[in-house]
Amino acid sequence: MNKPENDTEFVAAPAPNEDVLANKPKRARVDDAIDPDAEAGAASDEPRKRDYLEGFLAQAPATGEVGGAGSDLQQAVVDALKEIYDPEIPVNIYDLGLIYGVEVDDEADVTVTMTLTTPHCPVAETMPGEVELRAASVPGIRDAEVDLVWDPPWGPDKMTDEARLELGML
Repeated sequence: MNKPENDTEFVAAPAPNEDVLANKPKRARVDDAIDPDAEAGAASDEPRKRDYLEGFLAQAPATGEVGGAGSDLQQAVVDALKEIYDPEIPVNIYDLGLIYGVEVDDEADVTVTMTLTTPHCPVAETMPGEVELRAASVPGIRDAEVDLVWDPPWGPDKMTDEARLELGML
């Protein structure tokens, strides 16, 4: 065996004492778990059934129109778009007037028609993708598409009164 350079000896760890191993608590097992219902004195002795999917599976699908003007799904997409803010202006893109239209068809596909403040806007490459992702994340939407248009051009007249008030234009 080679001797270390600093002349220190290697000492092996002591073997565990048998008394220590005998006093160790046993490992927890799933079968040993205490049922809180049985502990509280539940009325019946039968085990608790798993009911986490009971209401979900019994729920019937919603009837009525999926899309169309004024539908709940369209309003949910509009509400989701109101959560996206222009990084340069402290107003959401919907109130800023960048969203020209939100259309939801009968197959739960959404088409968002939007513009940007200028073609050279710093978020020109990322904003349409963010709008598409946010619209597609609304529960019930199957697919989302963003149509970026430049006609009619955006102008301050497209902003809501709340946006103008926020920007000090009223």
